[in-house]
Amino acid sequence: MEFEKKLNRLQEIVTDMEKGDLSLEDSLKFFEEGVKLSRDCQSELSAAELKVKKLIGKDAEGNFQEEAFEVDEDSDD
Repeated sequence: MEFEKKLNRLQEIVTDMEKGDLSLEDSLKFFEEGVKLSRDCQSELSAAELKVKKLIGKDAEGNFQEEAFEVDEDSDD
């Protein structure tokens, strides 16, 4: 699932849970899904931050450094 879709789904879950009319069972299911989505989004954001840091890094003389990097992508995207 794409980052934006995960974020939108997370927002839907928060909205539904804030209404307060879910059963305990449904609340727990939504909470579990929300935690997973939140972790996935945080992981993707951390990977993006690392890419940016590698792309804008400078050496001791102030020259921009280009560094190859690998992204470990989940197979469910």
